[in-house]
Amino acid sequence: MKKIFAFVLMAVLVLSLSAAAFAAPAYNVGICQLVQHPALDAATQGFQDALKEELGEDAVKFSVQNASGDSATCAVICNQFVSDEVDLILANATPALLAAQSATNQIPILGTSVTDYASALDIDDWNGATGTNISGTSDGVPAQAQAELLQQVFADAKNVGLLYCSGEPNSKFQADEIRPILEEMGYKVKDYTFADSNDVAQVAANACDDSDVLYIPTDNTAASNAELINNICLEKKVPVVAGEEGLCAGCGCVTLSISYYDLGVVTGKMAAEILANGADISTMEIEYAPFTGKYNAVNCELLGVEIPEGFEAIETAE
Repeated sequence: MKKIFAFVLMAVLVLSLSAAAFAAPAYNVGICQLVQHPALDAATQGFQDALKEELGEDAVKFSVQNASGDSATCAVICNQFVSDEVDLILANATPALLAAQSATNQIPILGTSVTDYASALDIDDWNGATGTNISGTSDGVPAQAQAELLQQVFADAKNVGLLYCSGEPNSKFQADEIRPILEEMGYKVKDYTFADSNDVAQVAANACDDSDVLYIPTDNTAASNAELINNICLEKKVPVVAGEEGLCAGCGCVTLSISYYDLGVVTGKMAAEILANGADISTMEIEYAPFTGKYNAVNCELLGVEIPEGFEAIETAE
């Protein structure tokens, strides 16, 4: 009887080891998010949800790290991911992408919430793919479309202030793109830049004093200080055209925006192709998301802004 029991126990052990040997591997994914705000949070969540759906709940483990808006902290986080030998890095926002690029040229890196990869990575002969261990998704909305929205809603305005953080390459890129388009439309355009959160209030106040309307691109520092900017703009009765929905909900009136959650989902599916199917990241082209018109009903009413036809109200927490 003991021999039979021992044999059965041995068989169960062998089968268990065999099952473990053929089980799907567990992938370790490091997520470096520049700062906590609704757009980046949504992108991270969409990425995690999509990757778990594609690979299975138990097939992927996440290390989610937030740099609290500090580029140097992004570097520390990404270097730690390299030391931990993660299987893939998600870099959420441009400074996180640059930190990941500096940390490794071997581990696959996917960016998200990055506006323009060519300018961020200093690539001259851009063809849609980086040719390196980096790919990802872009949150960019064409500057021409944003300028046309501003012209549609604020046709009588004369002075447009571009408010953004000088330390964010993606923000400067957007400002440089939209400025000549607005000037061609007949607006007088001036940049108002802050270096970090410490001078947002003063720069925003100066911008409002000199402008009929502000345009704020997809800027992480601005998004993190949206409530502060909103209080200043409402007090001075200056409307904002925002670069994305989360920013518009915080301090804007109208926007052309993508769904950052959907952007994260696209990025998660790209990660699954790399991890599970061996896709060559160097040849994976940057992917984009469609955009829609949204408006902040409260700010539009307070500032008397006419809502464009076909635009959707931004849902806000009660």
